[in-house]
Amino acid sequence: MRGGTIKSIIGELLGRRDGIAHGKGGSMHMYAKSFYGGNGIVGANVPLGAGIAFAQQYNDTTNITMNLYGDGAANQGQVHEAFNMAKLWNLPVIFCCENNQYGMGTSAERASAMTEYYKRGQYIPGLRVDGMDVLAVLSAVRHGRDYVKAGNGPILYEYVTYRYAGHSMSDPGVAYRGREELKRERGNDPIINLKTKLVHWGIFTDDEAKTIDRDVRKMVKHEVEKAEQMPVPEPRLDALFKDIYVPGSEPLQRRGRTLEESWQ
Repeated sequence: MRGGTIKSIIGELLGRRDGIAHGKGGSMHMYAKSFYGGNGIVGANVPLGAGIAFAQQYNDTTNITMNLYGDGAANQGQVHEAFNMAKLWNLPVIFCCENNQYGMGTSAERASAMTEYYKRGQYIPGLRVDGMDVLAVLSAVRHGRDYVKAGNGPILYEYVTYRYAGHSMSDPGVAYRGREELKRERGNDPIINLKTKLVHWGIFTDDEAKTIDRDVRKMVKHEVEKAEQMPVPEPRLDALFKDIYVPGSEPLQRRGRTLEESWQ
């Protein structure tokens, strides 16, 4: 949706040079044009997103920034510093807190004194959105886009959602929550709910929905197979210095510059 491909993302996870971040980012850093997808420091993407919105305002573009972070990151000080600057300068940004109920392994109630994250902006208006309802999210984003583009400054959204899986490969996801809770929440799957509505409204039939599902699974499997066939070249040391500065603007005194030239 933002310019990447399944092949490029799987290739990145496999550490391939043709991955979306040339094999250097892994699951934490995925970038495409107008998509700055990840940061290794919890909450650090919020001031970065505010900076992108500042650039959009400075360059007098019509773009806005969707700045996503989680309920765990909401307690970071830099998040509130970014809120302050964004409202001070009325930057074109929607701050989007994805409240999936748990941080790495801690419930929101155990980590936050106040869990109404949409109110955290104080001087920034906020809205709580059902993050498990595709159409509610669509409507909210349209409203927020129009609000921000009208010059009203930032707005803060809290998407109430749920994380079914563990936080990472090492997290089975059941040590801090019960299996009954997981079973109950899985009954509110947003994709299944949307499919049910579309079938009920006559947009497509149940058989057509199953065909779409099969086609998507087939397409994803094919993309994964192509990613697995990506060449595995020896990593080039000079690639470590790529994507740090705008091409042609590297300072002469940059560390490793002389060494890099000797490799060439």
